[in-house]
Amino acid sequence: MKKIKLLRFGRDFKPDEQVILRDYLAIERTRLANERTLLSYIRSSLYLLLGSIAFFQLKDFPNFKYLAITSLVFCIIFFVIGVYRFTLLKKSLKRLYYMSNLENEKTTNSD
Repeated sequence: MKKIKLLRFGRDFKPDEQVILRDYLAIERTRLANERTLLSYIRSSLYLLLGSIAFFQLKDFPNFKYLAITSLVFCIIFFVIGVYRFTLLKKSLKRLYYMSNLENEKTTNSD
């Protein structure tokens, strides 16, 4: 039976590998911190979106329309920056993790 890789929360650590447990746990902490940061960006973006909607609802204050538009623009900017930084660090962590595995395999094969 095939495993579904849609929601993979952790990596399987095999103690017989050359990767030290401490290094593996450091990578996992960094990955989880990256996910928390993404969620913070999304939360801030949603708060700005709610603020923008609230400012659009104030019909008695026409000057708030510009504030609503500004809030909406910042909402989109926050979301894009958050997703961009998340994917950038995720790719960097993958590259670092796989490079360390490749180096360990080379040293194991040369012995």
